Amino acid sequence: MNIPVITIDGASGTGKGTVTHIVAKKLGWHLLDSGVLYRVLALAAQQNQISLTDEAVLAPLAEALDVRFVETELGQSLSVLLEKQDVTDIIRTEAMGNAASKVAAFSRVRTALLNRQRAFRISPGLVADGRDMGTVIFADAIVKIFLTASPEERALRRYNQLNAKGIHVNLSALVEDLRERDKRDQERLVAPLKPAMDAIMIDTDPLTIEQVVARIMIEVEKKGITAA
Repeated sequence: MNIPVITIDGASGTGKGTVTHIVAKKLGWHLLDSGVLYRVLALAAQQNQISLTDEAVLAPLAEALDVRFVETELGQSLSVLLEKQDVTDIIRTEAMGNAASKVAAFSRVRTALLNRQRAFRISPGLVADGRDMGTVIFADAIVKIFLTASPEERALRRYNQLNAKGIHVNLSALVEDLRERDKRDQERLVAPLKPAMDAIMIDTDPLTIEQVVARIMIEVEKKGITAA
């Protein structure tokens, strides 16, 4: 029997990372934050002084990427290690998000990371978040979710997150950054950001994280899967 997968796709700032972690916890399943792999790759490229436009060099770097995910002591999140160095905070910056979007546009890079992502499919199941989880990486997923939210709402969420950390940014600039990233992700030739034909669309603008999770769990339970 195939190991079941739930995919949660969407643009940056739709809350998919937080939602994926909560759903995986509820089910007692493994999780994959696929965007982290591209962020780590972008960071590794910068550390090795490799251009983010050099696909020929980025692809083998992706294949050899020494990245690990380690659950924190409180079990509330995952720490990301690049060559044993904790890079969790570094890769969460807006600059690294934009860099990740650039390297993710290359077909050879995506191919290099394909098997690495599919290797996360471990019993009893996997909850995977990204932009092409339901369309490319796990096209046979039993539940496919696609989260949406307006650029303005997503920018406001990010603005509040950064302010809470003492990082002051311009809200209008965040909106423009998200729009540019959306355009790049939606128009790339390989695995563009789009919902799978059988994906369940959820507009997160008017919803809390708890409400989004509850909506997803309803779809999961329809497949006969219950919380751990």
